[in-house]
Amino acid sequence: MVVVLTRDGRQEVAPPRPAEAPRASPAEAAAALAAFVDAIDTRDRAALEQLAPPDVASAERLLAGISVNVHSLDLTSVTARYVDQAGTVSPDGSWTGVAELTWRLRGYDDEPARSDVAVRFAPHGEGLGIAGFEAPTADGGRLPLWLRGRMSVARADDVLVAVDGGRRDVQDVLDRAVRGIEVVRRVMPGWSTPVVVEVPASAAELDETLGAEPGTYAGIAAVTAPVGRASEVEGPVHVFVNPDVSEGLRRVGAQVVMSHELVHVATDAVRRPVEPWLLEGFADYVALRDTRLPDRVTLGRAIEAARRDGIPEALPTAADFDTRASDLQARYEEAWLACRIIAERLGEQKVLDVYLAASRGVAVDRALRRVGPTVRVLTAEWRDRLRGPDR
Repeated sequence: MVVVLTRDGRQEVAPPRPAEAPRASPAEAAAALAAFVDAIDTRDRAALEQLAPPDVASAERLLAGISVNVHSLDLTSVTARYVDQAGTVSPDGSWTGVAELTWRLRGYDDEPARSDVAVRFAPHGEGLGIAGFEAPTADGGRLPLWLRGRMSVARADDVLVAVDGGRRDVQDVLDRAVRGIEVVRRVMPGWSTPVVVEVPASAAELDETLGAEPGTYAGIAAVTAPVGRASEVEGPVHVFVNPDVSEGLRRVGAQVVMSHELVHVATDAVRRPVEPWLLEGFADYVALRDTRLPDRVTLGRAIEAARRDGIPEALPTAADFDTRASDLQARYEEAWLACRIIAERLGEQKVLDVYLAASRGVAVDRALRRVGPTVRVLTAEWRDRLRGPDR
């Protein structure tokens, strides 16, 4: 628009006023989040889909999938509180904000999970709509699997499995979880806890789901971890499977992985950590207990590493179990061997006694002394076994 001014008989052209740049509106973002939560609470699929901004087809599909997840997972305790703007506002008026979300799976999670999530807002009518969800760039934020789109869900007794919607192996994962519970109860017959297993589409999405740096879980078949912030000690803990690794495993291997993680669930390992070699070794001891696999399979990489690099001086430490550490599988085998030695010398109940004592805060060496060998004696026999049968 051009404005012509007449001044003392002369005409002057006034410069046009600059267009007002779009700005973020925390109030409109909070209103969109409130509508999102209300639609979830009322199980109103149409209301969820109506939050999709016009001409953003992906948002409508996403919100429709989330609506399905709300029903299939029986989500409850959902809240969404606007926290802050993240980044700048685009010329089309879209922008990203951070929201603190809580959610809980009814019948499986005792307490809600809590995490910061990046929400993409875009103009919608007189306010804002929700164009999508992202993993926030700040440390500690996570993008829960149920916000990624429609999931496949299966249940059996106290087990719930939720798999990325594009995958068809939900029943296979459920079967492994059910069998894994049976495996754990052979050693811990009194254990009874609801189990949730989540399977994202890829290792990259697993990192985002757990708020980890890219590549953190690239080589890990599964992990037991808090659903929300790691600092929320009372929040739910689920098993997360990395499909990029687990799909390459044979049936027995995939079952051992699941059983191993369920030992961590049964022992509340996330909240009651013990020394790494005992933590991982005990989980593998239970998972491998009835497999009848030969030592060349269960100890092959550990013995190969010992021959190549020399016999380790001490049992594996936390650094040895870093998810990006070299020879990680060998470290797991070494930890398993230490627990198997205890079982062979003293019986299976003593292995469990040592673990439970350590999980209550008793020093491992003291827990071992109660039943027999010291850590020094155990390490000496462990080192001798790592030399292999022909050394």
